[in-house]
Amino acid sequence: MVGAPPTVPLPRPPLDPGDPGRRLRLYYENDLGWPTVPGPPLGLVVGPRFDVLDVPAEAGRAALRHLAPSSPVAVQGDRMRLLVAPGSAEELPGLLEWLEWGALLPELDLTVVGAGGGADEAAGAGAGAVMEAPGAPERGEGDARGGLPQGAAVWLRPPSPGCEVEASLPTLSAVGGAGGAGRAPDLVRLVDTVAAACHRVRLRRARAQALAFS
Repeated sequence: MVGAPPTVPLPRPPLDPGDPGRRLRLYYENDLGWPTVPGPPLGLVVGPRFDVLDVPAEAGRAALRHLAPSSPVAVQGDRMRLLVAPGSAEELPGLLEWLEWGALLPELDLTVVGAGGGADEAAGAGAGAVMEAPGAPERGEGDARGGLPQGAAVWLRPPSPGCEVEASLPTLSAVGGAGGAGRAPDLVRLVDTVAAACHRVRLRRARAQALAFS
């Protein structure tokens, strides 16, 4: 009896060098396994694979030491987006209260985007929260923007194709983690550092405004 023929994956569709949007979509869907929504602009569905902590870039830079080298981080203008473990959006309010930042939360300029809310929705997609897909830097290119328009989101620390991104995302269950072998970064340390940095940014802006009107 002849056995069933072995199954092989279908070949990827050929990349169209004249369509960078399609190349980006294939990069996210095929190389990373991240769901996308119809574009343009191309968006990433938030919730299934990650949540997003959106903070001023200055505050985000202060927290980079608490991330693993492989933890994805995107920037857009003066904002930084730190990818954190799925479900972190639900944990953040209670975590900030526990860290005694809850009373200042409305003034911290810190938001977290999780499944189904907190960000713009793609028109007609019905996919819940969506993050603009940063341009995927090509290997060997010095310019991470890759020809993207001014103001477009780009990766500061891009995700690694073929790797499980969840292993590098800050999570509430991490203990003493700094992204070492077998450890996810600690969400508690990350959030505490970001909140303190956001508070310093707020105070500095308030002082600058007071001086401007004095």
